[in-house]
Amino acid sequence: MRTMSDIVRNREPATLPASATVRDACRCMRDRRIGAVLVTEGDHRLLGIFTGRDAVHRVLAEGKSPARTKLAEVMTRDPDTMPPGRTAIEALRLMEDGRYRHVPIVDGDTVVGIVSRFDFSGIELDRLDEETGLWERI
Repeated sequence: MRTMSDIVRNREPATLPASATVRDACRCMRDRRIGAVLVTEGDHRLLGIFTGRDAVHRVLAEGKSPARTKLAEVMTRDPDTMPPGRTAIEALRLMEDGRYRHVPIVDGDTVVGIVSRFDFSGIELDRLDEETGLWERI
């Protein structure tokens, strides 16, 4: 069974400071072909997460300027996280329960990575679907 350490190994998470703009974050996501950036300070201490959904719901739909709006204003603060030793299915369960697609992987106070629903294999997704089906039938 894969752990979060296995999935995030050799990957540098996209991070930006809270003072970065939404435009900066969107360009970073576009250039790296990812759906979220982690908002950090200092030695990779997690402050929040900013996703493509946040850009649509909290910036564009509200008529805010991506060039002037800081991530601190529109990020999701203190998101749910997982330590690196947890299993893939645990991360998938957390995403399913929280109805989101990204989970930061944090070791103590330090960001070590991020996982997306798209990082998981068919076997892991099949297991989650099987578990979800069981709970729906109970």
